[in-house]
Amino acid sequence: MASESKQTYDYIVCGGGTSGCVVAARLAENPEIKVLLLEAGQHNKDLENVHMAGGWSNNFDAETDWNFVTPPMAGVDNRQVKLSRGRFLGGCSGCNGTLCIRGCKQDYDDWGLDGWSGDEFFKYMKKAETFHPKSWHEADKESHGYSGPLHTEPHDLAPISNLLLESFVSEGMPLNHDMFSTGDVPHGCGHVPRTVYNGIRTTGADFVTNKNSRGNITIQTDTTVDKVIFTEQGGQLRASGVSTKTADGKSKIYHARKEIIISGGAYCSPAILLRSGIGPKEELAKHDIPCTVDAPGVGTNLMDHLIVFMFYETENAGLTTDHHVYHDDNFNKTYAEWKEKKSGFLSTFPFGAFAFARLDDRLKDEPLWKKAPRQIGRDPMGLTPKQPNIEFFTTECYGGPKQYDQFPIEHKHAFSMIAELFAPKSRGSVTLKSADPMENPIVDCNYLADPLDVLVLSEACRFGNEIVMKGAGTKDIVKGSWPPNLSHHTYKTREEWVPYVKEHATTCYHAAGTCAMGKEDDPMAVLDEKLQVRGVVGLRVADCSVMPALHGGHTQMPAYGIGEKCADLIKETW
Repeated sequence: MASESKQTYDYIVCGGGTSGCVVAARLAENPEIKVLLLEAGQHNKDLENVHMAGGWSNNFDAETDWNFVTPPMAGVDNRQVKLSRGRFLGGCSGCNGTLCIRGCKQDYDDWGLDGWSGDEFFKYMKKAETFHPKSWHEADKESHGYSGPLHTEPHDLAPISNLLLESFVSEGMPLNHDMFSTGDVPHGCGHVPRTVYNGIRTTGADFVTNKNSRGNITIQTDTTVDKVIFTEQGGQLRASGVSTKTADGKSKIYHARKEIIISGGAYCSPAILLRSGIGPKEELAKHDIPCTVDAPGVGTNLMDHLIVFMFYETENAGLTTDHHVYHDDNFNKTYAEWKEKKSGFLSTFPFGAFAFARLDDRLKDEPLWKKAPRQIGRDPMGLTPKQPNIEFFTTECYGGPKQYDQFPIEHKHAFSMIAELFAPKSRGSVTLKSADPMENPIVDCNYLADPLDVLVLSEACRFGNEIVMKGAGTKDIVKGSWPPNLSHHTYKTREEWVPYVKEHATTCYHAAGTCAMGKEDDPMAVLDEKLQVRGVVGLRVADCSVMPALHGGHTQMPAYGIGEKCADLIKETW
């Protein structure tokens, strides 16, 4: 009996990523409550490349990465795309771009779900944050939180980024310092607060560790959740426990008195539901999994933001930050500076200037855009004039995912303009490869399957290139494309950009939608608006998989907001 009570908790949170850590921390604010937080990866405390923001890419292609790879996808020239995800306490908040881009309030209003309007949800994102202002940054004070465990601050720009801001403004995107926090500017440029403070990355794990650790949370790392266990109670199926596998292959069961919360992210949460018998009946039958709830929406509706990097070379020394890492033996000095002072290049993430843009005027004569069906007051992507079609962001040096390996050594200097597609029409899926929890599910993003996505992203690249090549700040500093064997800086028409887009488009790591919330009459809705899994009791999902539609922003702040909202919904119930 003693061992039974030892393995029983009030709440079990399955996944110690961005949202899961928030849920566990907020539930444990009640000292009477016992919370178990299960994480497949290791603890983050000794992972230097988590705390040092500039070391982000070293977390990929290692045991700290889930190492998802898509099957070949027709829309991107049958390429396979690597989808890295943080596999350690704190999850993707420990290896993302540190960006706090909340999206527009209209994005959340469009969900049409009680309790999830833009105004309501922005309050939850704010709750997670402690914002640290800087004298040069014109912050919108009302948009920020000042008492949450997540520490944020504006990023001090390198000279190249200030020039790019000049170019954005001269090409019709006015400067609005804190537009990515206010949620009401669909066309303009500005500064993005980052989840870095005093030279150290701040992550979801900060909600449950260090000064925020609590005796009533048990953090169990190196433990993969296999499936949820159900018991019948008063004629209803209730989630009563979880079956897990430890790193050494042993199985272990934990019991929950009140609720189980799945927070595995957009790839792992649907996989846990599927292994638990919740999903499309025919999909479960392929793996001999008995169907507990026939839920056709589980693993469908996968959305992601696609990005395309365009690199440029400049001969002007001192504009970019390449010299800190690629020239001579400077990397060693840069690393030593972070180790000793928590400052310098490695103390931040080298993204620079940001902009949102509407493309109505640029696309108005395109036949596909003109003929595409649309709702009244919305464009063919389903967006109102209050929502951006695309985002631009820039890098202050050369770099990106692992395929970008043409480093500007020999005292060369490069920077990039990145175009990001919002409101993609294409939808992908997450399905099981097998019923084995140690085997990754199959993630097919189905990128650029819809011709409207190709249209908007290719026009975004054309516009981004014009900003660099014609903009007031940068038109005189570009030597050409980087690497020198490319020539995209000369492209003039949208059609010229299409092959480049198909060859270079890659993930922005903003997966969402695979366990979507929805109204009662929506057969594809996996969850109700209180994040409860339909058809069973005592089971919720809390991460970006719950989004019915992907917002026009980055997923980090919504992941925190979803965790905050979920904890409040659970507290209301109990």
